[in-house]
Amino acid sequence: LGLVGTIAEGDVVPVHSESDDSEDEEVGPGRRESRGRRGGRSRGDFSAEFVFGEAEAGGEDAWTAALRQLRGKKAATTLDEKIEKVRQNRKLQEREAKQAKVKDEDAEAEDDQTKKKECEDCDRDEEDVESEYSLDDESIFTNADKVKVKEKKRSKKGGVEAEGFSEDASQYDDNLSFQDMNLSRPLLKAITALGFKQPTPIQKACIPVGLLGKDICACAATGTGKTAAFILPVLERLIYKPRQAPITRVLVLVPTRELGIQVHSVTKQLAQFSSVTTCLAVGGLDVKTQEAALRSGPDILIATPGRLIDHLHNCPSFHLSSVEVLILDEADRMLDEYFEEQMKEIIKLCSHHRQTMLFSATMTEEVKDLASVSLKNPVRIFVNSNTDVAPFLRQEFIRIRPNREGDREAIVTALLTRTFQDHVMLFTQTKKQAHRMHILLGLMGLRVGELHGNLSQTQRLESLRRFKDEQIDILVATDVAARGLDIEGVKTVINFTMPNTIKHYVHRVGRTARAGKAGRSVSLVGEEERKMLKEIVKTAKTAVKARILPQDVILKFREKIESLEKDIYAVLCLEREEREMQQSEAQINKAKKQLETGNKETGSESLERSWFQTREERKKEKLAKALQEFDLALRGKKKRKKFVQDTQKKAQMTPEERSQFEILKSQMYAERLAKRNRRAKRARALPEEEPAAAPAGPKKKKKLSVFDEELTNTSRKALKQYRAGPSFEDRKRLGIAQRRKGGNFKSKSRY
Repeated sequence: LGLVGTIAEGDVVPVHSESDDSEDEEVGPGRRESRGRRGGRSRGDFSAEFVFGEAEAGGEDAWTAALRQLRGKKAATTLDEKIEKVRQNRKLQEREAKQAKVKDEDAEAEDDQTKKKECEDCDRDEEDVESEYSLDDESIFTNADKVKVKEKKRSKKGGVEAEGFSEDASQYDDNLSFQDMNLSRPLLKAITALGFKQPTPIQKACIPVGLLGKDICACAATGTGKTAAFILPVLERLIYKPRQAPITRVLVLVPTRELGIQVHSVTKQLAQFSSVTTCLAVGGLDVKTQEAALRSGPDILIATPGRLIDHLHNCPSFHLSSVEVLILDEADRMLDEYFEEQMKEIIKLCSHHRQTMLFSATMTEEVKDLASVSLKNPVRIFVNSNTDVAPFLRQEFIRIRPNREGDREAIVTALLTRTFQDHVMLFTQTKKQAHRMHILLGLMGLRVGELHGNLSQTQRLESLRRFKDEQIDILVATDVAARGLDIEGVKTVINFTMPNTIKHYVHRVGRTARAGKAGRSVSLVGEEERKMLKEIVKTAKTAVKARILPQDVILKFREKIESLEKDIYAVLCLEREEREMQQSEAQINKAKKQLETGNKETGSESLERSWFQTREERKKEKLAKALQEFDLALRGKKKRKKFVQDTQKKAQMTPEERSQFEILKSQMYAERLAKRNRRAKRARALPEEEPAAAPAGPKKKKKLSVFDEELTNTSRKALKQYRAGPSFEDRKRLGIAQRRKGGNFKSKSRY
């Protein structure tokens, strides 16, 4: 009957240990984190059995369906296979070198050495990772990292940030349950099937307002259930008022493909007991399949902006004039510089009579502009502050000294091999650095995957699937994985460099400590990034800790990385050769098709898909907003331009230059953001709220200089002294000062 069986006497029951969270502690290397949830703490709004994401029954449908569409598009060999091939070659060379060394010794010693070597080979197969780091000194595994509490500097809190909203619904009924929200029976049944016990704060605040049909601008911390907060009122509306014709009534826009697949999966599970149909239209998946689904008129469409515009301009039967509800998930990212023109195009094509809901963990000026222009009497729901991290997140920082920027790779490698060995996400600033870290950690025997924009959609989904299924322990990613992805069991987030802004930091560390669980973030902070660290420490609600790695451990790992540079180059060469082979095969296949059809012009011009921008406009936009093109984006910055030119001439960069390259990208983004913030704010339909008045109290006067004090002092005593001239003591003091300088008091003083 599919019922859950009871535990028999002989069955092994997993024991979940409570995780320790002392203020000052020494973290021993090689210790694995507790897999259980943190005990001894009140969960507040989260029940002990609360689960986000996919349910056990049919939860993987969206991911497996997406992978099924991409079946047959895999590369000839994976990167892990190339890394393993290079590692085996290196091991073979090491063994041959050892054998040659042994032959030069005496026969008795040779026998002893061969026996030891055979034992070592057996141990190496069993414990491969340990052998990779045996660097003639076991101190790298015995020396512990020191963790100290970073003191917070208390400062007076200013006024509340001014917002232009007509109504504030951030206060909610704390005793509200799903049954009290007047939801339909199919939705309550689906909520029970998914294991939702009590609604989260954002759900308690948003669902009643959404059911009233009001426009919403909502902000809540990551991992608090924003997806269910906007999907449940939408489904209730669709069930209550069934459609008369096959038309799309709800549009959900998401910034990344993986987040789109996740939202589609949650929507299907919540709508499993109703007749509401859903469709997924994101990049990387089959276009024809999506067009066929759109022609059938699904109730809910989940899409990324680029693929949606593609369908709007190339699928004649599809339009947005019937959309009743528009939802922007991760709204601040949707209105960022990369999606600005696309968002304008989509909103222009949407129906004017619609309900609009904006959701994000952080809010920006662009979101406020959209809220004031396109939303009608929007309701502001800010359950958490704009830069609040998860409540049970433990934040740690590692300081990088000015002359030790090249140690970043060694520090990250030491952390991943000694302390945080599984369920780790490593964020880098560039795709190139993410790829290099995948190769480097793979050569050291760790189970690694990568996720960034240079991979095909098949590779991206495969990496996510393997990380969720615990086939790999570490996922190296760029900010493409920092938005909205709910990956269960992520224990640690490591930042190779600090992200562009504090809001990006909030999204990155939000991949762990989700739904009331405990988590940890470790960030590497250089001298140029300390300003952001101070702001994070200032806003942190729990103690922020500083982690210190022993210097000899860092030096050992740096030596190990330098010894692996040849192997990294060999892997990159194998990749380049395979890429060139694939390009040649594609050209040959194309030529064969043209010869078979007998028509060189295969009608590509007539079948070419149209876009709302011309090629020239797209090229200009790309050049103006390029992040990767440092020589274009850094024009006028002589120092950086010279650095970029020098690094481009070199075939291989040093560790210091690679770290500087990562930090440069963050600085460029911060400069462009500051430039946008300096522009005059747009006129809004509603006036800005006045900031809250400061608490009444004695105001501290600004200390004036002696000159300013004499010039501005209009008291009777000062006026009398000025008319009478300086006193005897003043003249004496002035004369002594002049004599010390070697001047003549009588000649230089007007007195």
